[in-house]
Amino acid sequence: MNVLRITAPREYEFVQRPDPVPGPGEVLIRVAFIGLCGSDLSTWRGLNPLVSYPRIPGHEVAGTVLAIGQDVTTAQIGEEVLVVPYTACNACSACRVGRFNCCRNNQTLGVQRDGALGALLVVPAEKLLRVPGLDLRGLTLVEPLSVGFHAAARGRIVAGETAVVIGCGAVGIGAVAGAASRGANVIAVDVDPGKLDLARRLGATQTIDSRGIDLTATLSALDAGQGPSVLIEAVGNPAAFRACVESVAFAGRVVYIGYAKEPVAYETKYFVQKELDIMGSRNAQPADFAAAGAWLAQDPSRVTALISRIVPFTESGSALAEWDKNPSLITKILVDCR
Repeated sequence: MNVLRITAPREYEFVQRPDPVPGPGEVLIRVAFIGLCGSDLSTWRGLNPLVSYPRIPGHEVAGTVLAIGQDVTTAQIGEEVLVVPYTACNACSACRVGRFNCCRNNQTLGVQRDGALGALLVVPAEKLLRVPGLDLRGLTLVEPLSVGFHAAARGRIVAGETAVVIGCGAVGIGAVAGAASRGANVIAVDVDPGKLDLARRLGATQTIDSRGIDLTATLSALDAGQGPSVLIEAVGNPAAFRACVESVAFAGRVVYIGYAKEPVAYETKYFVQKELDIMGSRNAQPADFAAAGAWLAQDPSRVTALISRIVPFTESGSALAEWDKNPSLITKILVDCR
């Protein structure tokens, strides 16, 4: 089979690999669509600290079961599925308390191990999920949205609260949708008017264009000067990291999804004075996949709204290069691998 692999920052090649064969407990997936993720873009740019080269990208995977290995009883040939791209060691401190999404030894497809950007993929049968009512395009979107839904769950968002999401890429939109589905008053922040419009269509009640404004002052003025109850940072911007802590309400919660690309200096008095809960959010739990899938399936127009482009497999490398040049214009690129 033909696969794309990134050989060095901003360099790629197509190479032939032997067709994989499922072993005991495994299934063979005929890949239909791969979603290109911000982590793939970071790999392309040489900014992903978890990646070594060469690396086949792609962890947002939907396809059709093509073959079943020995002892598999939970999958059927021909069914349409999405793939949970993470591993869990079942032994580390996170796994022991059921937080498999942040397993110390996790190996995500396309990051710590080769991904799925090709025609065929073998995975353990327990890594397959089904979502009634979603086509293959919709199934591809569940994983990135689930990361945002997980951030909303980490923030313990409840109905009536004001929740701010900074960054309206695919993961940020998932956080907007996740917070809105919990009944929050959601305010989306971005620098791109198109993404802000999408956020409003998908659950935000208010949007803020952060270009040329004092973001901390603007957010601090919310809720009659109390500040928002929850802030979710989905960009990885040092200034936004600080703005979250400085503007969130007393007894508020801050959830970080993005990685800042440099050290962040804080005025730590806010941690204590406000008695803040400051949390990281990584990957997603099964409940987050289920919630994101159900939200997508409620309205098929949400699938179309989230997809910026669909490109054939042969254009996947050039699509990454174009995204690199114009990142603000893209919410989600799907690669058609059929």
